[in-house]
Amino acid sequence: MAITASLVKELRERTGSGMMECKKALVETDGDIEAAIELMRKSGQAKAAKKSGRTAAEGVIVIKFSDDAKKAVMAEVNCETYFVAKDENFNSFADAVADRALNTDVDSVEALLEQPLHDGEETTVNTAREALIVKIGENMNVRRFKRFETSAGQLVSYSHGVRIGVVVELEGGNEELGRDIAMHVAATNPVCVSEAQVPAELIEKEREIYKVQALESGKPENIVDKIVEGRVSKYLAEITLVGQPFVKDPDQTVGKLLNAANAKVLGFARFEVGEGIEKRQENFAEEVAAQAAQAKG
Repeated sequence: MAITASLVKELRERTGSGMMECKKALVETDGDIEAAIELMRKSGQAKAAKKSGRTAAEGVIVIKFSDDAKKAVMAEVNCETYFVAKDENFNSFADAVADRALNTDVDSVEALLEQPLHDGEETTVNTAREALIVKIGENMNVRRFKRFETSAGQLVSYSHGVRIGVVVELEGGNEELGRDIAMHVAATNPVCVSEAQVPAELIEKEREIYKVQALESGKPENIVDKIVEGRVSKYLAEITLVGQPFVKDPDQTVGKLLNAANAKVLGFARFEVGEGIEKRQENFAEEVAAQAAQAKG
């Protein structure tokens, strides 16, 4: 069967793949477009599997709200390089992933990957991910997502570019205050809202460390306990949202800011692209030399 330009065009529109890859698949399947799509899917899965071991520590944080703003989701989708993180196709995929996470009730990334990327389509999130890996040539992962729902308060978000995202659940106050608090969380990365949420074992561990440090520095035993408690109080102020100096006005704490507005933070979450992912250190000169040697071979 003759492989016409219109046939190649249709396959490109349906798969999003390059012209030469589409033409090759059509030649191998004698112009059968459905068989070509199946062949390309299988090939794409194989190519994606080869790239799955590569570190994907760049990417974007996407935040989506329901129409009534009572529900929200924050998702992290990763790629390998900063350049792909700016790619229109990658961002469109990440946006669709967040939409799907908002509008389904699955509770794990694994389950989310098996959901349709768009309503009414057979293409799953994972199939779309694999196809995009083949098209762009980088490993990509849906790393995590978190949903939020409020009845007593309001959900407010702040995004620092596409690399840091924060969602805050605020009771009382207004949207401007909520955004200021979310911006503060983005800047300071507190562990939790207040001292009551700090695990007792964490406090005790810090207390023991400070006590050993005080004794080893030669401080008299009768004042060691006061020194330790002072350091513990300072530590708690540093890691809790309400204890931290407000970034826009360091003369007052976030707690005082909230009290003045008769408001309360019920919870928050902060995502930063690539946090906790061990990034492989690349030696560019060695990489170029290796590629040159391979080309000679």
